[in-house]
Amino acid sequence: MDTLILEPSLYTVKAVLIMDNDGERLYAKYYDETYPTVKEQKAFEKNIFNKTHRTDSEIALLEGLTVVYKSNIDLYFYVIGSSHENELMLMSVLNCLFDSLSQMLRKNVEKRALLENMEALFLAVDEIVDGGVILESDPQQVVHRVIQSAKEQIKWSLLR
Repeated sequence: MDTLILEPSLYTVKAVLIMDNDGERLYAKYYDETYPTVKEQKAFEKNIFNKTHRTDSEIALLEGLTVVYKSNIDLYFYVIGSSHENELMLMSVLNCLFDSLSQMLRKNVEKRALLENMEALFLAVDEIVDGGVILESDPQQVVHRVIQSAKEQIKWSLLR
């Protein structure tokens, strides 16, 4: 019985994706070179969407990757990790992102509201994951930091 023991790594997340109900990319952030070109990324995203948009499960194994996902109204949220990654860790990132956006968008997590508040999405993802390393899993903390960051940006823009 030959068991492969992998080195522990902080680099848990390979990508965070948000697509609409037609499978079009609204947000994508890749943290490694698994899919180096936009063409490869789009093909991967199409494959993920085709495999997941009609199922009620929350997890899939696809192309050697673990994909956890959630849908809401007209959006699909995905967090991708390697095949040996802990699904609960990936799910905590997904839930933190969704709950943070839900708070910031006043529970109106749908395409139009998300597109009108993309800067909040960018800040939230950057607070949750940095370079594939999970930094935060508490939505309250993420929302607090996004608000702080927005206040600082307003302050600096007024000083110019």
